Amino acid sequence: MRNQCLRLLLLRCHAPSAPHISQVHHFRSSTSSLLRAPAPAPQAIPIPFSLSRHFTSSTDPAVEPPKPRADQAALIEIFSKPEMSSDEIKSDLDAKNVIVSHDLILEVLKTPNIDPDVAKRIFNWVSGSQREILSCNSYNMMIGILGGNGFVKETLELIDIMKEKGYGMKRGAFDRISERFMKDGASVEVEKLKVLYATCYSSRKNKDVAGGDSGVSDCVRVGEMIRKRVWGDDVEKQLTELNVEFSSDLVNGVLGILGADPNKALIFFRWIEDSGVFKHDRHSYNALATVLGREDHSQKFWRFVDEMRSEGHEMARETYVSVSRQFLKKKMIGDAVKLYEFAANGVNKPTVEDCTLLLKKIVASEELDMDAFLKVVEVFKANGNAFTDNILEALVKSLISVGRMNECNRILAELMEAGYVPSGDVQRKIAFKLSKYGDTGKALEFVDKMMASLDYSPWISLVKGFCEEQNLDGASISVEKMVKKLGASSCGGRPIDLLVGAYCQQNRPLGAYRFVKKMVNEKGVRPRHTMYKTLTRRLLARKHFEEALDVMCMMKNHGYPADLDSFIPYLAKKGTTENAVTFTQGMTSKRSPAIPFFLRLFEAYLSAGRQSQAHDFLATCPGYVKDHADVLDLFSSKTPGAAKKKAADVAV
Repeated sequence: MRNQCLRLLLLRCHAPSAPHISQVHHFRSSTSSLLRAPAPAPQAIPIPFSLSRHFTSSTDPAVEPPKPRADQAALIEIFSKPEMSSDEIKSDLDAKNVIVSHDLILEVLKTPNIDPDVAKRIFNWVSGSQREILSCNSYNMMIGILGGNGFVKETLELIDIMKEKGYGMKRGAFDRISERFMKDGASVEVEKLKVLYATCYSSRKNKDVAGGDSGVSDCVRVGEMIRKRVWGDDVEKQLTELNVEFSSDLVNGVLGILGADPNKALIFFRWIEDSGVFKHDRHSYNALATVLGREDHSQKFWRFVDEMRSEGHEMARETYVSVSRQFLKKKMIGDAVKLYEFAANGVNKPTVEDCTLLLKKIVASEELDMDAFLKVVEVFKANGNAFTDNILEALVKSLISVGRMNECNRILAELMEAGYVPSGDVQRKIAFKLSKYGDTGKALEFVDKMMASLDYSPWISLVKGFCEEQNLDGASISVEKMVKKLGASSCGGRPIDLLVGAYCQQNRPLGAYRFVKKMVNEKGVRPRHTMYKTLTRRLLARKHFEEALDVMCMMKNHGYPADLDSFIPYLAKKGTTENAVTFTQGMTSKRSPAIPFFLRLFEAYLSAGRQSQAHDFLATCPGYVKDHADVLDLFSSKTPGAAKKKAADVAV
């Protein structure tokens, strides 16, 4: 009855007019429930044991490699330096905000023409510090790099380690390594490699790839026979007649070949146990869980992993990584979160990097699901983990990438509720990015919430972000709040400089003047001399002479000298006699400026060709200026003819 049900199921799966599997009569409670879900649409069958493009032959047509992402390039740069200590590596990773994850390692190992020594240093460091993030794919890529570059001894040693971990060698890696070994004349090593490759999928170590009649492993023969045919008595008969020993390696390999057809993989899984030819272990359970996790509908997967745990088998790290990646790729966020909870309740708990990746995907999804976010946060905390600055910074990057920086306050609030305390450096970065990428209200909300712990740097970053976005209202409010929190003495330098610079970039020196006047007169702020000079120059450039004079008065009150470098050129080229008199009277607290000032102004007038204005101003000057020998000599040397007589008359 059981086999009849299996055949009926597969006949319906292959019938063109029936795209979905009909409900099958009960032949075992767990099997029945697993087989009732709809089958996925027919897919193209991938070549068994295919690997990523990283292992393609060097004779392929040249294509321009894509640029590595920032953290990928940073990781390669860090490990390009030989003889670095573990502490130095960690320090560099923190400084560059690099979170070492499973996905990042895969991307780095895929880098075209990566230096094998750099790859070895990265792989060895991760093996020693974060071995849980290395997967079967990671090992296959690494042996491909080693073997493809002629490192025979290291390649074979790493393959032995893979065998101990239960990882198989993939076809792409095998092809790349054997091609290089043969090119180097290492025929003995090629034969060893063939044996090692064969043992990944079959217990018959000296047959198959190593030189058997068929040239194909038992694993491939069984898998291809099931894949290409409709399940029935003839398939079961042939499987029995093959006289194959169904080892754990072989079963895992067959399930891998059937990965594109989860229903067939499930039926094969049930058949070999019901037939008494194999007792399933954790490896075969995990292999099928990986296959079922590829479906668009996850009901069968969840029923199966519940059964797996009830049978006493834990989800392997490799299974979690593979299925989680599939869920996230298909935007099945709810299932990815459920999987995280499931794994966290088992022995092989997800890593910090797993949590970070999942949270990043949640905050960057089409709609921010805060319930899902909170579930992950709670599970992470319940497992004794603590949130760090690196995690928050990774989430902020994701928020910015989807234009959702305004949600940062909600995210930060939940992490702080879970015990996270952001450092001053992170507060600075968030303040800047909120003011640059968020709206004014959210940035100021962040300031209000963090007011008690904010020091000088975050405030500066907040003002800087607003200024870079030309949000002068937000910057002005931030400076006023900063003065209120830190005091006027702390705010006269950089924040005022930034804001005045932003106003001037928009050709709004009057706006800058009004703000500075308010901060000086009402808040007691003392700006820097350089800022005063900048503001004076920009005001005069727009012919705002009265306002520039007012700035000069503020400078005098703060003990700064008048900005002659800005005023004298303006008076000489554009100013009136009245302007010059007013400036002269206001520039110093003394009765009248010294002779060098007058000489400089007269020379500027004469150099600008404004002799008449020079004489008019001279006429208003005190006698000690008119009669001064240097003044008379200056006018005499630069004033021709009748003008000389006029100057002499003025002096008399």
